[in-house]
Amino acid sequence: MTNLRTLQFANLDEAVQEVRALHHNGYTSCGEWSLGQICRHLTLVQTPSVDGYPAWMSLFAFMRPAMRRWLLPKLRRPDSPRGIRTASIFVPPDQVDDQEEVEAFARCVDRFHAHHGEYAPHPAFGRMSRAEIEEIHTLHAAHHLRFLRHNES
Repeated sequence: MTNLRTLQFANLDEAVQEVRALHHNGYTSCGEWSLGQICRHLTLVQTPSVDGYPAWMSLFAFMRPAMRRWLLPKLRRPDSPRGIRTASIFVPPDQVDDQEEVEAFARCVDRFHAHHGEYAPHPAFGRMSRAEIEEIHTLHAAHHLRFLRHNES
């Protein structure tokens, strides 16, 4: 099992700084996805917070209290669980351009911050405050970006 980086970001802006640094300095992947694929995935997952999630993602809304108690504490740990399958709509394609996806993720973060009003209920955790939903997306970014190591200069 590969040793992954321990990453924690205070906010999504720090995650954007990290993806830009990885792109600028080069990176080595210790996982299955490239920087571009991770950025596309983060964008795909984050965008519905503003635009709304597909209706089918609310079918298990009755499980949200249990998910908050069981899964949320695990996601807050630096060694958050690996291998949790994601919905196919959030899986990035095999071939993406790192530069384009880094900038798309940065624009997505800007759009997230510019949003006024409530965010869409999270499929697993339900309605959350602005700070809570940013925390979820920040934890998610750290979870995936820990699989990328900066290249040595």
